[in-house]
Amino acid sequence: MSALTNVYINRIAAFLPNAPVSNEQMEQVLGMVGGTPSRVRKMILRSNAIKTRHYAIDPQTREATHSSTELAVEAIKGLIAQGMDVNEVSCLACGTSYPDQIMPGQGVMVHGLIPNAPPYEVLTAAGVCIAGMAAMKHAYNSVRTGEHLSAIAVASETASAVMRGEHFQAEIEQRQLEDAKPEIGFSKDFLRWMLSDGAGAVQLSNKPNKHGLSFKIHWIDLISYANEMPVCMYAGAEILDNKFIGWKNVSKQECDKQSMMAVKQDVKLLNENIVRCTVENALLRLINKYNLKAENIDYFLPHYSSGFFRDKLLEGLKNINFEIPQEKWFTNLESKGNTGSASIYIILQEFLATYPLQAGQKVLCYIPESGRFSSCFMLLEVVDGN
Repeated sequence: MSALTNVYINRIAAFLPNAPVSNEQMEQVLGMVGGTPSRVRKMILRSNAIKTRHYAIDPQTREATHSSTELAVEAIKGLIAQGMDVNEVSCLACGTSYPDQIMPGQGVMVHGLIPNAPPYEVLTAAGVCIAGMAAMKHAYNSVRTGEHLSAIAVASETASAVMRGEHFQAEIEQRQLEDAKPEIGFSKDFLRWMLSDGAGAVQLSNKPNKHGLSFKIHWIDLISYANEMPVCMYAGAEILDNKFIGWKNVSKQECDKQSMMAVKQDVKLLNENIVRCTVENALLRLINKYNLKAENIDYFLPHYSSGFFRDKLLEGLKNINFEIPQEKWFTNLESKGNTGSASIYIILQEFLATYPLQAGQKVLCYIPESGRFSSCFMLLEVVDGN
């Protein structure tokens, strides 16, 4: 068996579709549900601290401008523009929360659109926010073991495709028949004002850049607490009579009435458990596993879904004696929005482009997922090839 090799992030690219959409423009672009303004929109936006985001929707015609696959390819084109040779790559790993189709997998659809790409090993990772990091870990391990010299990891989301107001029309009509208020439940409406679109990609190699900065990946660690936690965030399913039922087990009519394909979240379950599971429990493991010390972390890049969780995250770090001062934190949630599995890629791209990084600095990335409570941490070190 060959010895394991170091792995470096040598290029990072992000792609955000169309012009930024302000809080005031959101409902016009996404469309009202049942022709009525949302009662919770302003409350959610005050809490999540997001001011602008991007949608793959033409704001004038409301036609889709990009699929999730196309967003991923645009991010990869960003790597190519930075000098990546597609023929030097032999592995492609793609992550997304909500692919454009059930099959084929997102990965092969992306592969098919990369200009002049040769045959690749291709993997598709599904899930929620962790999907992007599951893809990156596969790419990382493929290079680390020596099976591939260079790999691409990419993540993309088009949450807007399932959040359009018209997609809830069957549910609204059913509620009107039942003489109920013509509005969707909070678990669905909440996420319409939280999620947005974008993609990010990285090129991993077994050698750092000869000139300029690279990130050496020390480790990527993922953990799931599904053995003890119920479903919290989901799509293509519904909880009926305390049973979790997938779309394949109901009629199309019932699926439409329940807006089963919409993304939903149990906000109470989220608030009560996300920090405990994905920060305190997950990070305590790594402190012991890697002899991790807070004072050795120069920057902290957290993907939290809402500004509501910023102080709660800090409190969770304090609870396990791993406080990282907030002046060391970087996130672009306020301007780029919550792009799910692509968020950490988009954060990394802006971080590398804007911060005066120095060789040897350590960067800790944190990516939680509320699907059934999973967590990922990644430790990077700045390497300067100059």
